[in-house]
Amino acid sequence: MNKKKIEVTHVKKSYATAEGKKIALDDVSFSIDEGTLTIIGGENGSGKSVMMNIIAGLETPDSGTVTVFSKSGLVFQEADTQILGETPREDIAFGPKNQKKSKVEIERTTQRVLEQVGLTNKADFPARFLSGGEKRRLAVACMLAMDLPIIIFDEPYANLDFGGVKQVNALIKKLKSEGKTIIILSHELEKCLGLADRFIVLFRGKKVFDGTPKDGLKEKLEKWNIRNPLTAYTSVSELVWE
Repeated sequence: MNKKKIEVTHVKKSYATAEGKKIALDDVSFSIDEGTLTIIGGENGSGKSVMMNIIAGLETPDSGTVTVFSKSGLVFQEADTQILGETPREDIAFGPKNQKKSKVEIERTTQRVLEQVGLTNKADFPARFLSGGEKRRLAVACMLAMDLPIIIFDEPYANLDFGGVKQVNALIKKLKSEGKTIIILSHELEKCLGLADRFIVLFRGKKVFDGTPKDGLKEKLEKWNIRNPLTAYTSVSELVWE
């Protein structure tokens, strides 16, 4: 049986600015297999976030096509913007309530997801006082409560300390083991590249590399304004904080 895929084909996207037209994505194509973990790297302004928004259906390309096998859940860089409930329990229940699930289903789903992301002991804690790592786990929990099989992380390590990065990576590994399709947008490769099956690099709106993490590290990443993590580590397997 053929695996389901996310298919991005010849996607172009531009925006009008005061200085003229800015090209955000320039004829980008790739496909991502269901159940895999892909890291899309690139400097700020490379087109990563625009690509994420198009895959998630928040924006449409000027030309080209994007085909996805399911709705995507987004975990934004600022997780606070996604928290709607006063507590994790309330926040997780928000999605199933909108899906018109029964009260019993909502309670069962909420409890299951709290356990899944390791927030059971904070279920009724004020959400605004959670740590950065806990807030990102809560954002993921809300996607899981709606049973979304594709989860996209936008710079998931921003403003996190070592403990927060470890929390997020432990959850990402768990999600991967459960068969979720995961896309991570990050320039902090030393924290996550060891998790990836696939590594894609965008530079000035173009796809400039697409292959395995091992092959990607053979490239001179600095030419695309990406810090090469092997200056501090010696192999791909070391490139994950856990």
